[in-house]
Amino acid sequence: MDKNIAWYTEKQIERTIKNLNSHNMEGYYVNNREQLFQKLKELITEGSTVGIGDSMTLFETGVIDFLKSGKFNFLDKYADGLTSDDKREIYIKNFSADTFICSTNAITESGELYNIDGNGSRVAPMIYGPKQVILVTGINKIVKNLEEAEIRVRQYAAPIDAKRLNKDTPCTKLGYCVDCKSPNRICNDFVVIRGQFIKGRIKVLIVGEILGY
Repeated sequence: MDKNIAWYTEKQIERTIKNLNSHNMEGYYVNNREQLFQKLKELITEGSTVGIGDSMTLFETGVIDFLKSGKFNFLDKYADGLTSDDKREIYIKNFSADTFICSTNAITESGELYNIDGNGSRVAPMIYGPKQVILVTGINKIVKNLEEAEIRVRQYAAPIDAKRLNKDTPCTKLGYCVDCKSPNRICNDFVVIRGQFIKGRIKVLIVGEILGY
């Protein structure tokens, strides 16, 4: 990375982490995946119950394999042979997990988390339930404000994710959001998290890489 771009990114991350902390959420920066796993080992107790939300970032970084190591009671929503009822049972168990891990669609420099979800199984445990929520995210998710966050998610992340899921929606054909009324739309729950009552319940691990959508 160009040293001047690196300087700008560093300042952006500093602002974001400072503001996350001011909202009772803990922000951390890790340079690479090795440091990411070091931090996860510090934060997650072996033998504890861990749930996850749908996230390409967790696959890209190897977090899914880390959780499948046998060191945790992993509520694996990706296990082979699961029925829709099995997945629903896992989603309900996520609320009582010791740790819930996912990513976030966007983080503002003001320390706000912006997410759009299809059925709420990812954003609901972020809001309430698990004792600890860990968000793993790349530097590409940082935006200036909520306006930029919505544009990023609706016009970039959501169409790509809908394509990944093979959804029959206008965005998978056009490549951008038209705020459709399709029954297959994945943009149903719009959630902004501005802070937490319980200090440190939400922890945001910003990895110095471009990750996910």
